[in-house]
Amino acid sequence: MVNLASSTGASGPAPAGNLKEMIRQFTPNWFGATMGTGVLALALNQFPIEIPILHDIGRILWLFNIALFTLFAAMYAARWIFFFDEAKRIFHHPVVSMFFGTIPMGLATIINGFLAFGVPLWGATAISIAHALWWIDVAMAVACGLLIPFLMFTRQDHSLEKMTAVWLLPIVAAEVAAASGALLVPSLPPGEAYDVHIISYVLWAYSVPLAMSILVILLLRLILYKLPTRDMAASGWLALGPIGTGSLGLLLLGTNAPTIYAASGLPGVGEVGFGIGVIGGAILWGYGAWWLMLAMLKTVRYLNEGMPFNIGWWAFTFPLGVYSLATLALARITHFWFFSAVGGALIVLLAVFWTIVMARTLHGAWRGHLFFAPCLVSGVAPIEPRTKL
Repeated sequence: MVNLASSTGASGPAPAGNLKEMIRQFTPNWFGATMGTGVLALALNQFPIEIPILHDIGRILWLFNIALFTLFAAMYAARWIFFFDEAKRIFHHPVVSMFFGTIPMGLATIINGFLAFGVPLWGATAISIAHALWWIDVAMAVACGLLIPFLMFTRQDHSLEKMTAVWLLPIVAAEVAAASGALLVPSLPPGEAYDVHIISYVLWAYSVPLAMSILVILLLRLILYKLPTRDMAASGWLALGPIGTGSLGLLLLGTNAPTIYAASGLPGVGEVGFGIGVIGGAILWGYGAWWLMLAMLKTVRYLNEGMPFNIGWWAFTFPLGVYSLATLALARITHFWFFSAVGGALIVLLAVFWTIVMARTLHGAWRGHLFFAPCLVSGVAPIEPRTKL
């Protein structure tokens, strides 16, 4: 265990109860908790077996997620206000900077929650809020998808051997926004719905092909250099994220396509869009199945070796969650029982993962060990502080 640091000394995990040091050590990694919590809320609301209490649990989780996101946003804003010189070091860090993408993705789960849980409570007001937040989310996602790779090209030190799936995080944010846009479209007036629908397709293309190319490089890295260190064990699940979200986005956009394009005088385009959604979504789902099983095998290997807990464990949740939602979307469209069964099983696994990771996170946050900014440590490998499982 590294020594605890004062607010002016060398950096280590924040001492328990030291709010000033917690803010100083706060990084975007924490928004992974909002991603995981939000996607569980949405998944429980779509569980293939109708259990009314799951909707209530999902709504509670969504409200809790809003509180979490607000708290994290306030803490990160405070870091930039009070520790500006240290906060800007993140732009040079090859790992922590990737987590900027978790901010728009965490917001996207809240936007989707306004549609799933907010509309029954507040009606059209919830739709208006979701629509306004979606444009903010799009702006952040587009910025992350371009500016973080540009920093990788110009300021940061990267190598194939050190590569992990965290490279995907800033890229995937745009396709998450695309899926959110597809969910928003049915609630909007025709003109606005058409605009959001087209922009969502563009966002999907802005992200998915680039993410797929990164997966190819990641596969080569795994072959040449084997598994990453145990500290980055949970990152193996991140590969499932762009595949699951890509499949979900195509399915949702394809479902909207016939209505949207028919209203614009292009009914044939709508039918093609629906077909591409079903076929493309199923193809991506099959590709994701390989990465899912690989992630399970890698996790068993890491657990046998002794897998240390860190805030990166939230990678167990969101990728699995979006893949579960894609599975359920396929079940609704194809009426194939297999997808319903698999989707239900994946949601149960997601709930188990979320419970374990949230319990460990709350404990680590209370003790202060999880508040650690690697970008403040010179000459230290970009990993999280470790506690034995």
